[in-house]
Amino acid sequence: MTVVEDRPDTAEAPPPRRTNPLWALLRNSWRQLTSMRTALILLFLLAVAAIPGSVFPQTSVNRERVSQYFTAHPKLAPWVDRLGGFDVYASPWFAAIYLLLFTSLIGCVLPRLRDHVRALRTVPPEAPKRMDRLPQHAPAVALAEDPAAAAQRLARTLRRRMFRTRVRELPDGGYSVAAEKGYLKETGNLIFHIAMLAVLIGVGFGHWYGWHGNRLLVAGEDQGFCNAITQYDDSALGPRVSAADLPKFCLRMTDFEATYQSTGQPRSFLATVQVKEGGSWRTESFTVNDPLRLNHANVHLIGQGYAPILRYTDRYGVSQTKIVPFLPTDGMQTSEGVAQFPDVNIDPRTNKRDDRLQVGFEGVYLPTGGTDGSAVSRFPAENNPVLYLAAYRGNLGLDVGKSGSVYALDRGQINNGELKKVSGERPYVLRPGQTLTLDDGTKLEFLGTRQFATLSIRYDPTQALLLVGAVLGLLGLMLSLFVHRRRVWFRVLPGNAPGAGGSVVEAGGLPRTDYPGFAAEFAALTRPAGDDGPPGHAEEGTL
Repeated sequence: MTVVEDRPDTAEAPPPRRTNPLWALLRNSWRQLTSMRTALILLFLLAVAAIPGSVFPQTSVNRERVSQYFTAHPKLAPWVDRLGGFDVYASPWFAAIYLLLFTSLIGCVLPRLRDHVRALRTVPPEAPKRMDRLPQHAPAVALAEDPAAAAQRLARTLRRRMFRTRVRELPDGGYSVAAEKGYLKETGNLIFHIAMLAVLIGVGFGHWYGWHGNRLLVAGEDQGFCNAITQYDDSALGPRVSAADLPKFCLRMTDFEATYQSTGQPRSFLATVQVKEGGSWRTESFTVNDPLRLNHANVHLIGQGYAPILRYTDRYGVSQTKIVPFLPTDGMQTSEGVAQFPDVNIDPRTNKRDDRLQVGFEGVYLPTGGTDGSAVSRFPAENNPVLYLAAYRGNLGLDVGKSGSVYALDRGQINNGELKKVSGERPYVLRPGQTLTLDDGTKLEFLGTRQFATLSIRYDPTQALLLVGAVLGLLGLMLSLFVHRRRVWFRVLPGNAPGAGGSVVEAGGLPRTDYPGFAAEFAALTRPAGDDGPPGHAEEGTL
């Protein structure tokens, strides 16, 4: 007797595979980070994070304004500084958003780029069996042509209309014509995202390897400067740039021309300078919208004004001449400034300076003064120049090592009595060529003015990349908005019914995106040009 063992009909299922929780967390986090929703949220956060850079003065742009903000808001300013509000674009939180957005865009673009390349290499799919269920459908009509000729004619017409076309022979002797159009929509999306990546890369590398400096340059060969950090009124270097990396050049302004409309609105500005880049001096000119392009630096014209020339003669007959820029306060070039003479009234017998005899002049310059005596200019050009000055004598406070503005006297010295006003209640009024005599016999001469230009000298190694990124981004956005994907199919079968002719054609269409004009396009594809009737004309170029 044979004993047959009982065996189970089915084997036991293997135990479920356990997933590493850390790996699952990383995978899900990466998917969330590289989703399009996350990229849009990060882009919005980047725009919001840039708002403090416009609200608060930035150290990299104007350190003086940051100091003024600390003075005006002594309680708020330290907290803003701790949060990076005065250096927003170099703060850790702004860099974190920036890097997350960069990573998210890369994670979005690379898989989509791979899928898009694969889609471009894929032929249009075959026509569905029930084309009457498609959004657009043209009923079957008879043609006099045989199926092969009709299919080739349809394919030629579709290719002329920029459709990707594929003709397939069917088992029953008929033909299928599949056509697809609108792949540039996804191409535009990818170009737009790649352009955003290019802009992000450009901004990042431009910040690392770029630099800029601002300089107020008075006209005259004795007022030139060379490209060095100590020569700038305000400057900022990228984290990867040192002072030794700055290009070598020298600049001096020989002439400045400004023209105005009758209303005082500026019409044109033209600065003429002499430049030296290692060789001899050469003459160049540039305007507001046409910067001076040097080797690894661009010189932009961002402002202009007047610098009165003042000569002070102290009680011992020693004269000092200063060219003092006055900063404009309105569009008519009403300008404010100060001239300080700390090294005057030195006794020649002892060669010692008395700090109590230092002199400072604070006032307003009007290129075109009025007849009513008001301290407001009537026109930005020098038609009737007037200089209003208040004189002060005492300790100017320049030797205490405390930073201060070169365009205003130290108000603390005035308030504590160390610097006293000697001009009385009414300011002195001077015109070019006139001399002012103070109560101690010292004199101040107003010799005239020179024009000055405010220059912004910058270097951005990724400027071309930013331009290309902006142009490509605009092009990609236009393609993604105005291009629509759609598919069209034609099935050409032999005409078997009596009187049906050589073949029977049926058409269907499917828009892959929201495209209101697809119905009109499909109707134009399925009937002869200029004919409102059903398809079926066999002339060349019609469907």
